[in-house]
Amino acid sequence: MADVLEPLVLDLVEWVARKPRPYAEVMDAWKTSCPRLTVWEDAADAGYVSCAANGGGLVEVTATDSGRRLLRENGRLG
Repeated sequence: MADVLEPLVLDLVEWVARKPRPYAEVMDAWKTSCPRLTVWEDAADAGYVSCAANGGGLVEVTATDSGRRLLRENGRLG
């Protein structure tokens, strides 16, 4: 399963690394009904993404330093 999830985790981290995304947008885009595809949970548990309230009270998802390092190591971030 890791072979299937790794590219998807990279896709998610790359997507939020481009710009912070509202939590609701991330959940809508990355929700799954399949318990075996835990892309969001895997990225969050590994510390590649994080959630925090912005100044306006909106919860945003961003790529962490670890997430950006993961992207660089996989040729996805310059």
